[in-house]
Amino acid sequence: MLHLGSQLESFLAVCSFFAMLSRAGCLPRLAWTGCRRMGNLTSSTTGALSSTACMQYVQEMVSQNCVVIFSKTTCPYCRMAKNVFNEIGATYKVVELDEHNDGRRLQEALAQITGARTVPRVFINGNCIGGGSDTKQLHQQGKLLPLIEQCAPCCAGSGSEGSGSGQFAK
Repeated sequence: MLHLGSQLESFLAVCSFFAMLSRAGCLPRLAWTGCRRMGNLTSSTTGALSSTACMQYVQEMVSQNCVVIFSKTTCPYCRMAKNVFNEIGATYKVVELDEHNDGRRLQEALAQITGARTVPRVFINGNCIGGGSDTKQLHQQGKLLPLIEQCAPCCAGSGSEGSGSGQFAK
């Protein structure tokens, strides 16, 4: 039994070493075909989008939806932003980065687009308004609803998959 324990310890040490090298970017992506941990969920690294494709994906989401929240399920600031939109009854599209196979790359694309890597990244009518605190502050100042009301007609009533509860409110 003692012998099995030392083999297990050795195996775990090797796994930890390779995981550390992978996180540091020292292993080629193709060599590391395991799973990556993102937030509290595990997602596969296979079939990853290129950084250009991630930028395109973000731009398409933002251009096709009046309100888009790039979020993580465990983030309290993300919940804060979603709660604000639920409170005013606005429809919004959510992209949960910790549940998306390319969440890490999408977050890097968001950092390039907005200049900030933190989540949530909230977009209204194609413009990034910031994060959870910014969203709440705009609502408290009475400036959030007017931004939503300015949405292009094609986006205003979009009830696309993954939208939050509530309807577009004027």
